[in-house]
Amino acid sequence: MIVAESAYLAVTAVLLIAALGKLRDVPGFARSVAGYQVLPAGLAGPAAVGLLVAELVAAGLLLAPGGRRWGAVVAGMLFTTFLAAMASVMRRRMAVDCGCFGGHDPVGAGTLLRTGLLLLLAVTAALIGPVAFAPLQLPVAAVLLGLAFLPGRLLRVEKAGYGPRPGTRFALTGAPEPAGDRTMYALVSPACGLCRTMLPEFAATAARLEVVLVSAVDGYGGAGLPVVVDPEVFDRNDIPWPPYVVVTDRAGTVLSAGGAADPAQLEQVLSRAGS
Repeated sequence: MIVAESAYLAVTAVLLIAALGKLRDVPGFARSVAGYQVLPAGLAGPAAVGLLVAELVAAGLLLAPGGRRWGAVVAGMLFTTFLAAMASVMRRRMAVDCGCFGGHDPVGAGTLLRTGLLLLLAVTAALIGPVAFAPLQLPVAAVLLGLAFLPGRLLRVEKAGYGPRPGTRFALTGAPEPAGDRTMYALVSPACGLCRTMLPEFAATAARLEVVLVSAVDGYGGAGLPVVVDPEVFDRNDIPWPPYVVVTDRAGTVLSAGGAADPAQLEQVLSRAGS
């Protein structure tokens, strides 16, 4: 019984960690929500705030014995919502940032399994209801969290690439002749929700230097930016995940490169290139 009675502590810890991670960058979490493309763009911000508040409320209820069952029910509803959104993303074969803990964790089989196991813990906490706190619940809850997160990590599939290094050549087929001293190549994908949310940022960067969108498949366009289609660009340059940007000089030598899942990351890459 101690295992079932410790479920509420494990769920509470997950909700608090997730909420605190998102509080560090609420606009970034809103962009992750928009990347799922299950809500109109104008509702992404309010939905992000609503989810964040719901996580905090559920955690608070779980810590209060009288509200524990309701907290577990709210947590279960949250995890069910996350599962449905992730399944939708995987069905559409989209590349989307999970946004689960305020970081940049791509949606995949690992995040799906992890959320499913957390849902199981929430259901267990709801069925058990209020129980008296016992010190042994703390280590048991820690073990439960480890078991919930371990399969997801084992199933998490990511390319091992790190992208082109400064000083090397950016290998791109079909690129237009550079018009200026610096060019930013924004690597995107039609199935990447974050790429679409970052498109206005890429377009705004065109006021500072030349910007070219690069996609491995045809069908990408927007914001009036030129588009280059190169099916081998990700593998050839060891690039792990879109959206990704590469800044080069006129000769095609890489000045800086890195992920661009939010405006702060984009600005970091530009700063390293002196742009």
